[in-house]
Amino acid sequence: MKRIIFAIALLAALPFATRAQDVHGKVLDDSTRQALPFVYIHLEGTYQDCYTDENGAFVLRNVSDTHLLIASMLGYETQNMWLRMPADTSVTILLHPSVHVNSEVIIQSTRVDENAATAHTEVTKEDIAAQNAGQDLPYLLNNLPSVVTTSDAGTGVGYTGLRIRGSDASRVNVTINGIPVNDAESMGTYWVDIPDLASSIENIQVQRGAGTSTNGAGAFGGSLNIQTDQGSNSPFGEMIVSGGSFNTRRITAKAGTGLLNDKWSFETRLSKINSEGYIDRGTSDLSSWYFSGTYHGKKLLVKAITFSGREKTYQAWYGVPQDSLKTNRTFNMAGMYFDSTGAVKYYDNETDNYQQDYYQLHFAYHANPHWNLNWALHATKGKGYYEEFWQGDDLVNYGLDTVSHPSDIVRRLWLDNWFYGATFGAKYNSLENYSLTIGGAWNNYEGYHYNELISGTDLPSGFVMPYRYSNEYAHKSDGNVFIKYNTFFMNDKLNLYVDMQIRNISYSFVGVDTNGAPLPQSASLSFMNPKAGLSYQANAHHQFYYSLCTASKEPDRNDFVYTTLRSRPLAEKMYDGELGWRYTSQKFGANINLYDMMYRNQLVLTGKVNDVGEYTRQNVPESYRRGVEIILGYNLCKNFNVSGNATLSQNKIKNFHEFIDNYDTGTQIDSLHTLPDIAFSPSVIGALQMTYSYKSFSASLQGKYVGKQYLDNTQNDSRALDPYFNLNLNLSWTAIKQDYEHPKCCDELKFSLLVNNLTNAMYSSNGYTYGWIEGGTYALNNYYYPQAGINFLGMITMKFGPQPTKPASYPVSVVPQ
Repeated sequence: MKRIIFAIALLAALPFATRAQDVHGKVLDDSTRQALPFVYIHLEGTYQDCYTDENGAFVLRNVSDTHLLIASMLGYETQNMWLRMPADTSVTILLHPSVHVNSEVIIQSTRVDENAATAHTEVTKEDIAAQNAGQDLPYLLNNLPSVVTTSDAGTGVGYTGLRIRGSDASRVNVTINGIPVNDAESMGTYWVDIPDLASSIENIQVQRGAGTSTNGAGAFGGSLNIQTDQGSNSPFGEMIVSGGSFNTRRITAKAGTGLLNDKWSFETRLSKINSEGYIDRGTSDLSSWYFSGTYHGKKLLVKAITFSGREKTYQAWYGVPQDSLKTNRTFNMAGMYFDSTGAVKYYDNETDNYQQDYYQLHFAYHANPHWNLNWALHATKGKGYYEEFWQGDDLVNYGLDTVSHPSDIVRRLWLDNWFYGATFGAKYNSLENYSLTIGGAWNNYEGYHYNELISGTDLPSGFVMPYRYSNEYAHKSDGNVFIKYNTFFMNDKLNLYVDMQIRNISYSFVGVDTNGAPLPQSASLSFMNPKAGLSYQANAHHQFYYSLCTASKEPDRNDFVYTTLRSRPLAEKMYDGELGWRYTSQKFGANINLYDMMYRNQLVLTGKVNDVGEYTRQNVPESYRRGVEIILGYNLCKNFNVSGNATLSQNKIKNFHEFIDNYDTGTQIDSLHTLPDIAFSPSVIGALQMTYSYKSFSASLQGKYVGKQYLDNTQNDSRALDPYFNLNLNLSWTAIKQDYEHPKCCDELKFSLLVNNLTNAMYSSNGYTYGWIEGGTYALNNYYYPQAGINFLGMITMKFGPQPTKPASYPVSVVPQ
C-alpha cells in the first residue's frame, strides 16, 4: 500500500519537476510593425491563455517543457510557434493581415470572448469528431457543465434532447451561423431533423444562463451558438463508417475543393444513419446533406450554405408505463391494437416523417482594421407528418357523423411551414480600449397545421380519402436589435460590457372563443433585455467576474391556441446574476461560477383546466434556480489529463398549486406545495473525464452523474426519476501517412471504439406523470424513457489530402528573441 501511495505522489509531482519560467511576448502587425492589442494567445496542451494589452504585450507565467503557442486575431492569419523552455523567455510575434476575410466575422456579433463575464464553454471541431459515431448532437455535448441529455429510443439516435440548468429545449436558444434554429411556435429544437450536423460543425459556443444578446428564442437556460465548417485551403476528402449495437449504422462522405484561383471554395457532405433503437420498434431512418460555396475576397466574403435533414422514426415518444419498467423495459405502446381474436398487434407505419431544408446566404465585409460588417439572408422549409392508427375512434370527432359511430381510422397530422428573414451585425474595434457591436434580425414564420384521415372502416358512403378535417394557419414575425459595448480600464485589467436588446413579436393564429369554437386571433409582445458584466484580470492566473442579465420569453403555440384572452398566460421574465472566478496555468485550470436565476411568471403545468376545458401552462409568480458550477482540469503529466465539472443547485417554486381532477365529483382539488423542486431539475449534476494519449493512441473514460429528477412540480418521490451514473469508454488509434509508411489507402486512417454505459446501468433519463381521483382513491400513472444498457459503436475514418500538422520549426513571421 505504501508503494502505491509513493507512486501516486511521485506521478503527481512530475509536472513540477521541470524548471518553469515566465515568457514575455509582444505581437506586431507584420506590415506596419504597430502593436496589436486584443490578440488571443493560447499555449496548446495547457490551460494557459491571455490577450495582449494595448501595447501588444503579454505574459505567460511559469511555462515549462515545450509547447505550441498560438496567436490569433480576427483580420489576421493565425500564427504558431514552438516555445522551448528555458530558451524562449522573450518572443516577438508578427501577424500577417489576412489575405481573405475570415468567416469568423459571420458569428462574431452573437459570441463572447474567451474571458468575458459570461458562463460559457467552447467546443471545438476536434472535441466533436473524437466521439461522433452517429449519435445526435446533444449526446456529444453530454459532459458539458449543467447539461442533461435524453433519447426517446434509448440510444442517442432519433428523437433526442438536452436541458441546461434544468431548462428544456424551448428555453435553450440555438443558432447556426447566427441564424435562429428553434421552432418559431413551440420554440424547441428537434435535432432529429438535422442528423449528423455534427460532421459539418467548426465549433460551438455554449453560453449558460441568459448569456448575451442573440437572435431567435429567449435564452432562459442557455444558448448553443453553432458555426459550420470554415473550409480548407487544400482539397480534401473524408469517409466515415460506423456501426454497432441495435444494428446502428452510419456512413458519411465529405469533400472539399480547397481554394480555387485563390478566390473560390466548395464543400459538401452526405450522411446516412439507421438504427433499430433500444426501445421496441424505435427505429430511425435518417439522411442529410450539406453544401457550401464561398467567395474569398480581400475585404469581402460571400458564403452560400444549404443543408437538409430527412427523418423517418417509429414513434417512441409515449414512454414505458411504470408497471412495465421492471418486467419489459423496452415496451412501446405506439401503434398497439387488438385483432379480432383479442391478440395484441402493432401498426407498421406508426411513424414520424419530416424534412427540413435550410438556406443561408452570408456576406462579411472587413472594411478596415476597425470595422467588420456581416449580414445574412436565410430561409428554412419544413414539411412532414406523423401517422397514427386509432382503433374504435368515433367519427363524430371528425364531423363525419352526428351520432356515435366507432371506426378504425388512420390519420396524418401535418405541418407545412416556411421560416425566413435577415440578420445583420456591425462591429467597431478601436484597437485601443473599446469595441462596439450593433446587430439584430427580422424573421418571419408562416405555418400550416392540417390533419387528414387517410383510411378507416365503416365510413359514410361516397367518402373520399384523404379527408382533411382541420386546417389552421399561423403567422409570426420576430424582430430585434441589440447593441453591445465593451471597454477596458486600469491598464486593461478591468473589462466592462453593456448589452441592450429590444425585441418585438407579433403572432396571429387560430385560437378559441369562450365556447371552444375556432376564432382567429392575434397577439403582440415587446421586450427590453438589458445585460451588463464586469471582469477583473488580477494577474496572469486569476480572473474575477460578475454579470447581471435579463431575459424575456413569450408563451408558446399551445399557450395561445388553447386559451382565451381571459385565461391566456403572461410572458415570462428572468433575472440572472453570475459571479465567477477563473484560474489558468500551464498544468491546471479552474472555473467556479455562482448563479442566481430568478423568474417572474414562469410557465409550468399545474393540472388546472382553463375556461375552455384545456390543460395549459399557468404562470407561477416566483421561482428560482440557484447554484454553483465547478469546472476543473489538470494535466497530470504530458500524456494524461483529468477534467471534470459539477453543478450543485436549488431549483424551487415558492408556492405551487397542483390541481387534481376528481372524477367522482367532476371538480378539481387545489393542493398547495411550498418550495417544491422544479420538474426535471436535478440538484446534482457531475461529469468526470480521464484521457490518456501516447503517440497515435488515445483512451478516454467519461463518467456522468445526474441526481434525482421529479416528473412534476410536487417534489413527490412517487413521481421521480432515480439518480443515475453511467460510464463511457472511447478508444482510438490514428495513423498519418506522413508519419508512417502506412496507410497506403489514404492520408489519415483512424479506428475508434465507443463503449457506452460501460457498467450496464439500468436507468431512465426522462418521463412524465399524471394523477386523478376516482372512487375516492388517488390513481397515478408514470411513464419513463429507459436508456440502453452497455452498447458499442465502432468507427473507421479515412481522410484524403494533406492533413494539418504542427510546424516542425518556427514560421518565418515568428521571431524568437
